Amino acid sequence: MGGAVRSREVVRRRLGDLLLWATTAAPIAYALVTPPHAGPATARLAGALLLLAVAVAVSRRWPVVALVGVVLGSLLDGNFLFAIPVFSYLTGRRSATARPAAVAFAALAAGGTALNLGLLGTGAATWFLLASVLLFAGVFPWLVGRYRRQQAALTEAGRRHAEARERERRGTAERVRLRERARIAQEMHDSLGHDLSLIALRAAALEVADDLAPRHRAAAGELRASVAAATERLHGIIGVLREPDGAATTRPADESVTELVDGAREAGMAVRLDGVDALAQLPPMAAHAAHRVVREALTNAARYAPGAPVSVVLAANGDRIDVAVVNAAPPAGPLPGPPSTGSGLLALAERVRLAGGVLTTGHQDGGGFAVRARLPAAARAGADALPSGGGDSGPASGRWPAGGWSAGEADEAGEADGPGFPVAPGAGADASDGEAPGERPGEAERRLRDARRRVRLSLLTALGAPAGLALVLSLVYYPVATAGTVLDDGAFARMPVGAQRAELTGLPRRQSAPPAGTARPGCEHYTDGNFPLAQPTWRLCFVEGRLVSKERIDG
Repeated sequence: MGGAVRSREVVRRRLGDLLLWATTAAPIAYALVTPPHAGPATARLAGALLLLAVAVAVSRRWPVVALVGVVLGSLLDGNFLFAIPVFSYLTGRRSATARPAAVAFAALAAGGTALNLGLLGTGAATWFLLASVLLFAGVFPWLVGRYRRQQAALTEAGRRHAEARERERRGTAERVRLRERARIAQEMHDSLGHDLSLIALRAAALEVADDLAPRHRAAAGELRASVAAATERLHGIIGVLREPDGAATTRPADESVTELVDGAREAGMAVRLDGVDALAQLPPMAAHAAHRVVREALTNAARYAPGAPVSVVLAANGDRIDVAVVNAAPPAGPLPGPPSTGSGLLALAERVRLAGGVLTTGHQDGGGFAVRARLPAAARAGADALPSGGGDSGPASGRWPAGGWSAGEADEAGEADGPGFPVAPGAGADASDGEAPGERPGEAERRLRDARRRVRLSLLTALGAPAGLALVLSLVYYPVATAGTVLDDGAFARMPVGAQRAELTGLPRRQSAPPAGTARPGCEHYTDGNFPLAQPTWRLCFVEGRLVSKERIDG
């Protein structure tokens, strides 16, 4: 499968390179099919196409080399100008760092300046035109490519940050579930160990009874020894799950829901209790889970909805018992304190699941909050023992018992966005999907921050660098173009037609290049110093050294 995917990727890249070559070669190849078909020209164009093919072939591995090759190819064929923006963009998109391309552009600018102004002797206007082409056809597309690369890096960093946050959330949920299972193990250790101790005590009493037959006394001794051994194994297996710094609860172990509600009323809460007799049908673990549901819901209502009335309803529904604790909207808002992580409700969801039920939590339309649990009325196999993590239902498998409710009203952040109390993050969700460990949230957040900073910098550079470079070019070109060629308006107005050239005052010592296609014999051109191009403004025409016409050049 992996080989097939790689093969498709290679084919896709080859087709992309072929399309790139065909697109950029079209302006160059056009000359091959249009007359005249001179031999040297054909050979030169064929060499240009070959150079372009080489540039395309190396553009993925060495994009700067490909760009330099295309720019140099413009000396061979001017139609390479159409390929420069494309390869400049790809250089920005494919280069990991900006330094090689920046050095290449600087070298091209310096080499082009030396070639045109030094060796070829072209004018300042031609140099300015070529420098502008390099700026807007080379540097600007490269900056756009850099921005697109940084934007893609930002998207990838955001994805990795979200994955790290999701792993952290799942890890937190799993830790809460494990703590709840350990708490259940502690309760089993205390209650079952107590019962086993009583059995051993009664067996010991039988063992020393005078009216018991010797064989029965021996059997009682074996029973006592077996119970003692079982108690020790219980201490060894479940006792290790005790949290060494866990505080002992101050609530009585046999506290009923009625006593729990009475305690809340004594604390000042307005609580209505209905259907408490339904709890008599529940097996011990489910009854304890129902007690925990009511206790956790009342605790949260007292904190997040102080002063709001609370209703506790227990109702038999076939082979299920429904437990619902609903509080109204708080009249004065929640009590001050640190924000909740929702771990209490998450632990409660695990407790209910282990009892064979389903927990759901959510906001009410009127602004209140509801905690509902559906528990089995009859004990299921293994419900009163600590289940393993590989069961067929619950969060570990993504399936709930038949007819159960799904926890669908929890928000992603695990916090309530209105009055009530928070929803446990990931309640009823898979705690581990077998993913390999990835980045920690702190590292992913740092990468995301750096990617955002690079994108902002790339955007500012893409927008500001062309304008700044254009201004620099203008500041370099303008003094060169206007040196000794500026004729001001007053001097032009004072020049009389018919005067000898030597008699004219204010005539500059150097002429400007005439506009393309407007050169006339005996005419001289000067500029008024317009910025930044210093274009010719005045035309003075002489015949035998005498001024015969003067005019202003429009545009």
